[in-house]
Amino acid sequence: MTTVLVVLYWVAVGGLCLYGANCYVLCRAFRLGRADNLARLAAERQAYRSLAAGREPPHVTVQLPIYNERYVVERLLRAVAAFDYPRARFEIQVLDDSTDDTTSIVAELAAEIRAQGFQISHLHRTHRTGYKAGALKEGLTRARGELLAIFDADFLPGPDFLQQTVPFFQNAKVGLVQTRWGHLNRDYSPLTRAQGLAIDGHFGIEQSGRCWAGWLLNFNGTAGIWRRTAIEDAGGWQADTLTEDLDLSYRAQLAGWRIEYATDVEVPAEIPADISAFKSQQRRWAKGSIQTARKLLGRVWRSELPLFTRIQATLHLTHYFVHPLMLIVALLAVPVLLTSYVVPAAAPVFVVLAIALGLGTCGPTTLYVTSQRALREDWKRRLTSLPVLMLIGTGIAVSNSRAVLEALMGVHTPFVRTPKRSLTDSRLSGVMGFGYRPKLDVLFLLEAALAVYSAWGVSLYFQRESYLIGPFLALYAASFGCVALLSLRDNLRLLGRNRRPAGQPSLSKPVT
Repeated sequence: MTTVLVVLYWVAVGGLCLYGANCYVLCRAFRLGRADNLARLAAERQAYRSLAAGREPPHVTVQLPIYNERYVVERLLRAVAAFDYPRARFEIQVLDDSTDDTTSIVAELAAEIRAQGFQISHLHRTHRTGYKAGALKEGLTRARGELLAIFDADFLPGPDFLQQTVPFFQNAKVGLVQTRWGHLNRDYSPLTRAQGLAIDGHFGIEQSGRCWAGWLLNFNGTAGIWRRTAIEDAGGWQADTLTEDLDLSYRAQLAGWRIEYATDVEVPAEIPADISAFKSQQRRWAKGSIQTARKLLGRVWRSELPLFTRIQATLHLTHYFVHPLMLIVALLAVPVLLTSYVVPAAAPVFVVLAIALGLGTCGPTTLYVTSQRALREDWKRRLTSLPVLMLIGTGIAVSNSRAVLEALMGVHTPFVRTPKRSLTDSRLSGVMGFGYRPKLDVLFLLEAALAVYSAWGVSLYFQRESYLIGPFLALYAASFGCVALLSLRDNLRLLGRNRRPAGQPSLSKPVT
């Protein structure tokens, strides 16, 4: 049994090292392709404008899948109605699954926008079959556009969005154009600033690097525009995973379609402002990614894609494995210390172990630093949020590990959307409606227990003068403790809202 634990520990360390090292690969792909591809994006837009003079542009359907979005839906609809695109060549399609007063708000707005000469349809379902994928699938049957732009409710596209993205469909092989996410409320709190770093890392480096190197990348579910025939050729929207966007984009690429990534187009969105909403969002992404890996990795490896492209696709789809790997390292660090496999005359082993863990830890940090330098003029100030990102990124390992295990075991759970509150950078902004709230999160008890356990491990390592591994356990202790405390705070706030004074208004049907 001891041998099994030690082997499992080293496998976990090796896995973390592998995923961490791949961050350097993505950074290199980004640096190698940046100058040429930014110039190419500009040149393709200019060529399209020259060719399109005097011709009608493609017909676009703008799809807005929403579910109980009373605080942000008006902002979204007015932003889409402001698009700088011929009104006769685009339609707005509100795919409304709401069970609250969002439906009446949309109906009034749709009537107002229609009176201004826009083509807008309000499709309200009284069921949530297939969740977002189901809504998009039904909307597609009624859409008239050859191109379909999709926005979640909390996004705020600029007036030139279609002008900046439609030109790339001159290339008949392009099935999707994805743009970069920005942040409406990045400076709302330390938590949102940390998430802003993570989002910039994904959209600034990972998406760019994968696209420019010719590897597979993903549609992010919003702020993108699809070619209708690409959706249909790939098999359409399917609801058998929680990440219908990742699933469809991989199927489209395996069918021969290409994804263009317009990193120079930023569409700002709202970042989850509390740890409960953030963990819920991450659980959905983690579980959906592994579900998609189970569904499509076999097809990826049976394809004729280059070997390194298939390796990158595997690392991409299974990226959330880093969280159970972190958990294994945290749990087994103490048993490994107490065995004779690594003590007392195994200093070289400890050095190798520390280097491996350091590589795994510093890889993401390098990616975040690179993204900030590339995207933000005030990048040095923004990097002050990096310690918070390390804490929450590690601390959610328990929550995400549960999601990964559920995906591997085939456990099905409903699509839980992240509540939006129309937040900005001001701590006093937004609406804290009683109806839009997450469920109680009891996982914080396990996170707290792991914080205590990891802190005990730190003391053991230092007592045995094993100083190389102790700092990593200290990071785990601080991370689990931080997330547990934030989760406890959210739970207490939630309980307080549930005990609101008599007569205080609430939604007739709470939404989770």
